[in-house]
Amino acid sequence: MSTFAASHLSPSYPDRAAWGTAPKLRAWQQEAFDLYFRREPRDFLTVATPGAGKTTYALRIASELLANGVIRAVTVVTPTEHLKRQWADAAGKVGIGIDPEFKNSQGATSRDYTGVAVTYAQVAMHPALHRARTEARKTMVIFDEVHHAGDAKSWGDGVREAFEPATRRLQLTGTPFRSDDNPIPFVGYEEDAEGFKRSVADYSYGYGPALDDGVVRPVIFLAYSGEMKWRTRAGDEIAATLGTPLTKDQLGQAWRAALDPKGDWIRQVMQAADRRLTEVRRGVPDAGGLVIATDHETARAYARHLRNITGEGATVVLSDDPGASKKIKQFGASEDRWLVAVRMVSEGVDIPRLCVGVYATSISTPLFFAQAVGRFVRARKRGEMASVFLPSVPTLMGLANEMELERDHVLNKRPPEDGLDDTLLDDANRQKDNPDVLGDELPFETMETSATFDRVLFDGGEFGTGAEVGSAEEEDFIGLPGLLEPDQVATLLRKRQSDQQAARRKQQEEEPPQAVAPHEQIAELRRELNGLVGAWNHRTGQPHGVIHADLRRSCGGPPIAQATAEEIQERINTIRRWATQRR
Repeated sequence: MSTFAASHLSPSYPDRAAWGTAPKLRAWQQEAFDLYFRREPRDFLTVATPGAGKTTYALRIASELLANGVIRAVTVVTPTEHLKRQWADAAGKVGIGIDPEFKNSQGATSRDYTGVAVTYAQVAMHPALHRARTEARKTMVIFDEVHHAGDAKSWGDGVREAFEPATRRLQLTGTPFRSDDNPIPFVGYEEDAEGFKRSVADYSYGYGPALDDGVVRPVIFLAYSGEMKWRTRAGDEIAATLGTPLTKDQLGQAWRAALDPKGDWIRQVMQAADRRLTEVRRGVPDAGGLVIATDHETARAYARHLRNITGEGATVVLSDDPGASKKIKQFGASEDRWLVAVRMVSEGVDIPRLCVGVYATSISTPLFFAQAVGRFVRARKRGEMASVFLPSVPTLMGLANEMELERDHVLNKRPPEDGLDDTLLDDANRQKDNPDVLGDELPFETMETSATFDRVLFDGGEFGTGAEVGSAEEEDFIGLPGLLEPDQVATLLRKRQSDQQAARRKQQEEEPPQAVAPHEQIAELRRELNGLVGAWNHRTGQPHGVIHADLRRSCGGPPIAQATAEEIQERINTIRRWATQRR
């Protein structure tokens, strides 16, 4: 078999290649390809950030092995039905016939095919069948998003039994980390300094290097806080401000209220996201947006909001919808503005034109968040930028600030204490007909919600001074050009924040002083400082007391209880300055 077709495959096939990459492999793909053939391994784990082009890389290796007679068949294992067809389409373009409709009941496929595409669940249901197929011909198995093989013990055991005889096994993932102790089959683990077993990749290509190479888009996160008011099941009326320090129960309830389609918060945020999409479309005419919803009922309500906002209908893709793949494909080929999906982000929604997202779900697992953001980072040409709107929830803010952090799968570690349990991922992607319940007080009745622009997060820095929705200050960030290089994004964000701070200082100087009692002024400043300290705590992990002590050392002055308004304001300015710098 000739490898000519595979060698001329677009690096981001089946989607358009990023600027400057076609027709040959991207640098990382070529480097990983060369390493693979220098080692000639039976097992090889490649970790590459979502959107980097793992499909192209894997098919190039498969083509080479088929041409050299090392293998005679290819089996692709994927987490979703949708991805089976996506792999089959890509493989067909390079002359590798893959049957995406293969069923366990068939036992065999047509001789026209070089192999099959199956799901992890399909393998787990009949591992003996797949083992017999693997033993019958020298087979290469490509595990797409291999961390799914650890989703359940039955899946892991089935994959291990079915593909232990394989001639070659290529494991691919963009997010290898998990919080459970289910080992991923055929992945190597080494003991770290703390005695935990940590997964070892043969080749890694993270978001940071991919961003530097122009392979993925830079992502800005636009966070929104706001006032929430709800009535509990017991009849109590509670009000809270999202984005300020709250107890775990208060935060969960305020978050749920913010996402309630009956309130104004989500509608205002979707309006802002649509304005952002309009701006992005000036440079990227076919740019689309994705709202990630929690359940079917909420998704349909969000779609009605979008119709009222835009005058156009939104495509709604519900989990376990048999027509989901067709809808996703149609939306990807269209120029429609908005798609609403019930959480279907775990590699199933792969639409390169998605540039704007609304994270409207209560799931805060790092794996789910990374996969959600991964829907927006695939670059098609130089300068494209992604924008993701999200609630000002400390967990999400921390994950947004850690975009470039690479995590491995660690076995036998202590259970997470922060609620970031990746075992929630399966539940997050199962069919959801009804809203989630986030605590003992739920269900409750949302009474009032309203959104306030909080800040922008980018490349580890935080920008913005808070503003009303629809204000000129918010528009400074909503209206960023849709085509910018990463360094231009950072420069422009810093300039806009500096301009806003200067304008506020000028306004304060020009306005006559307000008759505010000293105790009210100091109380307001303390609240503002404590909110910023809370955000810094979630970003750095430092205790609140340590942060306050650092601020006091940096700025001077007495403890916060004795500090003057001027001294507290200086500490506020200092911690805001910290937030705009990489730490």
